[in-house]
Amino acid sequence: MPPAVPDRALAELSRTEGGPDTLALLVRDQDTRRLLMLRAVLDAAEAADPAVCPAPAKRRLREDWALLTAADRAAGGGAHSPARARLTHPLLGPWARRVLTGLHPRDGRPTARDRTVLLRDLAHFSAVAVAAAARAGLPFTTELTARDGALTLPSLGALRMPERDDVRLQVRYTDGRLTLRRPDAPEVTVCPEHLTGAWSATPAWLPAHALPGLVPGAAPMPLDDLDPYRVPPREPDQYALSGPMPPDDAERKRWLQAWSGTAAVLRGAGEHRLTETLALLRCLVPLEPPPGAAGRGSSSATRREAFGALLSSTPATPVAFAATLVHEVQHTKLAALSELVELHRAGPEARYFAPWRPDPRPYDGLLQGAYSHLAMADFFQRRALADPARGAAAWAEHARYHAQVGAALPALVGSPDLTPAGRSFVDAMAAVHERLAARPAPRGYTARAQAYVKAVRTLWRQRQPPAPPPPNW
Repeated sequence: MPPAVPDRALAELSRTEGGPDTLALLVRDQDTRRLLMLRAVLDAAEAADPAVCPAPAKRRLREDWALLTAADRAAGGGAHSPARARLTHPLLGPWARRVLTGLHPRDGRPTARDRTVLLRDLAHFSAVAVAAAARAGLPFTTELTARDGALTLPSLGALRMPERDDVRLQVRYTDGRLTLRRPDAPEVTVCPEHLTGAWSATPAWLPAHALPGLVPGAAPMPLDDLDPYRVPPREPDQYALSGPMPPDDAERKRWLQAWSGTAAVLRGAGEHRLTETLALLRCLVPLEPPPGAAGRGSSSATRREAFGALLSSTPATPVAFAATLVHEVQHTKLAALSELVELHRAGPEARYFAPWRPDPRPYDGLLQGAYSHLAMADFFQRRALADPARGAAAWAEHARYHAQVGAALPALVGSPDLTPAGRSFVDAMAAVHERLAARPAPRGYTARAQAYVKAVRTLWRQRQPPAPPPPNW
């Protein structure tokens, strides 16, 4: 059998690049994994004890899948059908992972709260099926459950309601219109728009929003501030990720202003930067600015289980937006590659110095960070060389990222846990780092960047707990 990742593709990715065929390979694999995960959800639900997943919930899950199948057929099938688009939408990944966890409760004994959470999570899949069927123009009548005062229909919008408890609504689609009925309230009519959003005269209806295609002919980019699974639950040790933010009209305008100039910035840093963004980015999730940012800081992230989603606070400028995209798309690429080929066998112990983090990192975290920072060093070097008259800021950024990667490479290259593919990968990263050094930043920028990394390393060492004394044999 041919290797899952051709040598050519591995070589491209190790240089933080990736041609159309390589990117398409990552996308196909991730989409296949998503469909397999959804199949696992269906199988786990069918096999679950009724105390975990009662018979009515199993029956409704089968009905939802049947509606999705019918929607796929009604739209002619294929990778671009509304049903397939819903199933491979990034934010359905976190839902599937959460449901699989709920279907396998700890110790096999679900609490009453566990059952409630699982049933509410399963109800979201009903909304996914309804949205796909409406997009496909398939007539249907069914019921949905609103949670926490909202009924969210992915890619269409959300209906806000005063009730905080779960509310059942009858939903009917015919002649291009969705009709939502709930007890003791006027019915709501919703008209789906092309690809993203839906119009309604009801003030309680919040339409889904999208930015225009990044380049002419590209699909609109969803700006998803409604999906209930768009942001992971906050963990006590979570680093530098702010919470979700529903943008108002002024904030959406700022997103649009930055987005509108991003393609030109990406292209100026190499056509491959624009190509990878077009191939891999599927939705944007607005975040609050980080605490204490005062308009200067930013927060961004990707999620392994949400392939194609970028979580980001409002970008200040097209250059800032492009830099965020370059940084986060590298995480997306490397995470997808790691699903296809084993690069290392290092454990999860956090013990490595990373100049961009105050805490020790596991080997995989160090690799992820160095990979994205290497792409950033290349991005800013290209910007500086393209416009020498205005290159001061770009040279400063390049020097910083280049020095940071240089500090991380010895641990990466020297690891005994690398596989042959991983050895080839990190050696190529080191070669790119050396190639970038052939056109260095002006001396002052380089010296300041190296001094900064040295100071950070010193502080990091001071913060580490003392090593245990040797055993007294």
